[in-house]
Formats: sequence, C-alpha cells, structure tokens
Amino acid sequence: MSTDVSAESPAPAPAPPGRAGAESGGGLLQLMLGGLRRNMRQYGMLIALGLIVVLFEIWTDGDLLLPRNVSNLVLQNSYILILAIGMMLVIIAGHIDLSVGSLTAFVGAVAAVLTVSHHLAWPVAVVLCLLVGAAAGSLQGFLIAYLGIPSFIVTLAGMLLFRGLTEILLKGQTLGPFPDGVQKFGNGFLPEVGPHTNYHNLTLLLGLVLVASVVWQEVRDRRRQQEFSLDVLPARLFALKLVALVAAVLVVTLLLASYKGAPIVLIVLGALVVGYGYVMRNAVFGRHIYAIGGNLPAAKLSGVKDRRVTFQVFLNMGVLAALAGLVVAARLNAASPKAGVNYELEAIASSFIGGASMSGGVGTVLGAIIGGLVLGVLNNGMNLLSVGTDWQQVIKGLALLAAVGFDVWNKRRSGS
Repeated sequence: MSTDVSAESPAPAPAPPGRAGAESGGGLLQLMLGGLRRNMRQYGMLIALGLIVVLFEIWTDGDLLLPRNVSNLVLQNSYILILAIGMMLVIIAGHIDLSVGSLTAFVGAVAAVLTVSHHLAWPVAVVLCLLVGAAAGSLQGFLIAYLGIPSFIVTLAGMLLFRGLTEILLKGQTLGPFPDGVQKFGNGFLPEVGPHTNYHNLTLLLGLVLVASVVWQEVRDRRRQQEFSLDVLPARLFALKLVALVAAVLVVTLLLASYKGAPIVLIVLGALVVGYGYVMRNAVFGRHIYAIGGNLPAAKLSGVKDRRVTFQVFLNMGVLAALAGLVVAARLNAASPKAGVNYELEAIASSFIGGASMSGGVGTVLGAIIGGLVLGVLNNGMNLLSVGTDWQQVIKGLALLAAVGFDVWNKRRSGS
C-alpha cells in the first residue's frame, strides 16, 4: 500500500511568539520571564539584594545609603568578602574549611608581634604573614588531598589549633597599635588628586573605568556564548541587565566619591574579584575546580590531577585568610585573641547564599560577593534599626536556610 507522504506532511510551525512578536508587550514579558527562569540561580540573589537594600533604605528613613554609611559598610564587611571568595572555591571543589576564622586571628596576632613587639618594618611583616597563611593552608591541603583525611575533620582541628596558638602568642591580651602603614590598609582611603570639586576625583575615574569594564565583559561573554551556540538572554533583557549594572556601579561610585572616596581595601577586594573571576571562568585551574567538585570520577578519567588541585585550593584559602587577618587587625588597630570568631560561618553562609551548592561543582566568585553583601546589608540595616543581636542571628539563620532551600528546590525543578 502506498502512502502519499508529501500530502500528510505538516505545515512548518509558526515562529515562537516570544521571538516573532517581541515587539508586543506580551512578547517582551514572555522573553523576560523566560530569561529569568533559565537564569534563576544567577539572578535570584542579585534581585534579593536589591530588594533588601530598598526595604532597609525605606525602614531606616534613608540612613542606609548615606555616603558615610556606605563607606562603613564596605570597611566592615571587606574581610568577610575576602574570606568568601576563598571559601567559594573550597565549596565548589566539594570541601569545607572551618579554620579560616581562627587562622585570621592567628595571622593578626603574628602581625602584631612582628610590628609592635619586634618593630619589624610593616611591608616585611605583611609578606611574612601571607607566607604564614600559605604554610597553614598547605599543611591542611596536604592532609586532605594526599592523606585522604576529610576536610571537615582537618579544618575543625585547624580551628582549635590556630585559636589556641593565638591565645599563646598574645598571652590572652590585646596587642597594638599598629604602624600607620598597616592602619591605612584597613581604614585608609585613596588620596585626593586633581582640582577641588564636591567629589573625590580618583574615585569617579575608577568608577567610570569599572563601568566600561563591566559593559565590555558582559558584551564579550554574550558574544562568546553565541559563538558556541549557548543560550543567551534576549537582546532587550540583556540591555536591561546592562542598564541595571551600570546604574548600580554609578550610584555606589557617587556615594563613595561624595564622602572620602574609595577605601583602599575596596581596591584590593576589586582586584581579587576580577582576578579570581577570570581564573574561574577562563583558566584551566578554575575549570578543574569545577570538574572535581561536579564529578570527581569523571574528572580523574579526564586527566585532572585532583589531589594537586585540592592542595592548591586550600593553599589559596590560607593566603586569603591571612590577607583577611591583616585587614581585620588593621581595622581594629590591634590584635585580639577573640578576633575572627564565627568568621568561618559568615564566609560559608555568604557562599551558599551566593549560589554555591552543597554537592559542589556550582558557584561563582561574584555570587560569593553578592551573598556576603546580603549578610552585610542585613547586619548594617538591623543595627541602624536597633534590632537586638538575638533577633539578628535568627534572621540571618533564616536567610541561610532560605538560600539552601531555594537551591534544593531549583535542582528538583530542573530535574538535576
């Protein structure tokens, strides 16, 4: 029996309404909603951060975004953000580090002993402190990567070890003050240059450079995704994203420039974000971290040297913990045996709120910064509203639980 195939062939399907009818309001709305659904993990906490800022700005009668408070917000949370960058890499690799708070305190104590007690030149002391952090991270990385001891156990032991060494080194007392060079590292601002205006000229210039860099990076990433036939945001939604990013950068730039300018530690933090962001997106090392965290057996079969990568991840965490320790000590202008308490929990919470997955293999450096800013704005806003520390802990705990719950829900929804 013959069949007329050509007669029964269906007519070509019409173009999707979201593409063909993008000019209409309904088509644009469908494109936006579709883009948000496909990128929920990436943009969910960014939207949440914006909502939190708006809510606290209203509740505090505008005090949250006062130039002085924005500057204090950066200074108060800089060391947590530094720790969050390193912790994000550790979690992506499928591990955890509970020792970073104690290591932060220990490095601050070492810096105080070197500069205050032994009057060592502060640049030399800074280098030695970073080496101490690298040595501590290397020791823990060796035990985890090459001896196979679980990271939870090794870093829990490290937490107790470094806290005890801090007490011994400082003899239970606070030691300070630090030299002026160290103090500026934690509390200083960029110098004023150029003609006298109502704004800090150098901060304005850096803000414009950052705007150009953000636009160039976003356009570049979009073109690369299109070259590899990957899903990208619709053109209008992408333009809306660019406008929002540029507006956010300009607002923060103007707020900082209208006070004392950009803090020095913000420049350090910005360099870390750019550098680590590039490594995790483009470098082989970053791809290997994602590989061992996402599927360790497959990574081994692909030739990834998982032990070396794990060792390097913890070495890196030690260096960043040392850097955070220097910032904390400089900020307080003294080394204290009680410094760094619960910093590891803040860094872990920042990573999970910023999109890291409990199972590893997922997360971004920018996500860690966003998660840290969510906690920082919550802390700052609740302090402005005179909320007690007991309720602050409750609210932050609920925020962390909501972030992890969202991750679980998103996985089940996508079927991964």
